[in-house]
Amino acid sequence: MSTPIVIAKKTTDTTQDIVLHSQFANRHGLIAGATGTGKTVTLKVLAESFSRIGVPVFLADAKGDVSSLAQAGSSNPKFDERIKSLGIDSIPFAASPVVFWDLFGEQGHPIRSTISEIGPLLLAQMLNLNDTQEGVLSAVFRIADDQGLLLIDFKDLKAMLGYVSEHAAEFKAEYGNLSPASLGAIQRNLLALADQGGDQFFGEPSLNILDFIQTDSNGHGYINILAADKLMNTPKLYATFLLWMLSELFEQLPEVGDMDKPKLVFFFDEAHLLFDNASAALQEKIEQVVRLIRSKGVGIYFVTQNPLDLPESVLGQLGNRVQHALRAFTPKDQKAVKTAADTFRANSEFKVEQAITELGIGEALISCLDEQGIPQIVERAWVMPPYSSFSPISPEQRQVLISQSIVAGIYEKSLDRESAFELLQNKVAERQQQAVQVEQEKQLAKEQEALAKQQAKEAEAMAKQQAREQERIAKEQQKEAEHEAKQREKLIQDTVGTFAKSAARSLGGSTGQKIVRGLLGSLFGGK
Repeated sequence: MSTPIVIAKKTTDTTQDIVLHSQFANRHGLIAGATGTGKTVTLKVLAESFSRIGVPVFLADAKGDVSSLAQAGSSNPKFDERIKSLGIDSIPFAASPVVFWDLFGEQGHPIRSTISEIGPLLLAQMLNLNDTQEGVLSAVFRIADDQGLLLIDFKDLKAMLGYVSEHAAEFKAEYGNLSPASLGAIQRNLLALADQGGDQFFGEPSLNILDFIQTDSNGHGYINILAADKLMNTPKLYATFLLWMLSELFEQLPEVGDMDKPKLVFFFDEAHLLFDNASAALQEKIEQVVRLIRSKGVGIYFVTQNPLDLPESVLGQLGNRVQHALRAFTPKDQKAVKTAADTFRANSEFKVEQAITELGIGEALISCLDEQGIPQIVERAWVMPPYSSFSPISPEQRQVLISQSIVAGIYEKSLDRESAFELLQNKVAERQQQAVQVEQEKQLAKEQEALAKQQAKEAEAMAKQQAREQERIAKEQQKEAEHEAKQREKLIQDTVGTFAKSAARSLGGSTGQKIVRGLLGSLFGGK
């Protein structure tokens, strides 16, 4: 059954309540108005009201003052005077159940997502890339998928960009021209994002978006508060992060149709940051999410200064509107006032365009969907006071609440499993090892070749030495043989001569000499 949520009292008749019907709270809404007109109080009143009926809420705390939702309010003379003027006797001051989150992990539980979950479209928006660079980034993601390289954290993407840059020529045939200039631009923008602290957002454990949809023991919805004071310094990161969360909700939640109350209400503060310089593809994605996510039971409430900050295609889908004062000092301001006035169903009791410039602090023009889902006639009304404090909680109180949170200890410690960076490092190490091995094999081959040459040279020298030695020995043997022959010849001659002389002396005479000569002649061949 639908629950009427009292959000304001009619200015001209404070006994008449202005209500927002919970069954149509997922038809989205707008809270607009100049700075200091009461938008933050309106946001708090709506967040508390949703929480009390069991609807979880997510909102960003851009100035640090929304943390006051975590502590009960208190009475003071000015406050008492205000509620008296609204015909309210007293306010049941109470704190709301809150969970603090922080992209940087300083003022709340850290929020992380992987590079792959963000995807090239949102990452290109975050890095402020042009269409050509976005196309190259998409190709890098495709290459990583095809090669089984997980893109989880910042160093994974950096390593992947370096890898693609080194092998761009190899990938050209299949993935198109991967311009070094585009790859270089992506790498430079990635470094700039890291310098702003954006690298802390990428990693594991990745946020389970369903952790935002929790209720406490009293059945009250948790109000998830994102510390955004530091995040606002990087508006691209802020806007892309919130759009990613909406996309995750859209993809993970089932279709539920119309419900008595939403599953989650999402407040998008500083909404103009989402649409500033958004590419056509991103603009289309935003419009699709806003149009379709209500069927998942999620209501989106844009908080901004000027209705002109939102495209007409989005503005036309916002059924519940709270318009605080606008100032018409310039032609642009006057156009904004007229645009805001034209979005309301006219009230015959006052001129809407004029009333917008006359509203006091905490006063607003309000039009919500009635029981049949039809926009009501716009009413001038005073927003109800919140149950929580107007003063932010202290850092010590924040830390206590963080330590006692339902998700305490789940996201604090980061994980670093094997992914693209490690796998590419292994590839580099393998290539280096292979290169070293090839070099070692070349060196060994050179050494073996040199050794073989040396051995061949030594063998040749040894062979020559052996040949010379054999030649010398042969010559010496020949000389010895000749010497022995001469010695034998001489010995024979000496022997024969001695014998002849002896015979001659023995025979005597001429006859003996003739015999000896004849004998010697026959012995020496007639010589």
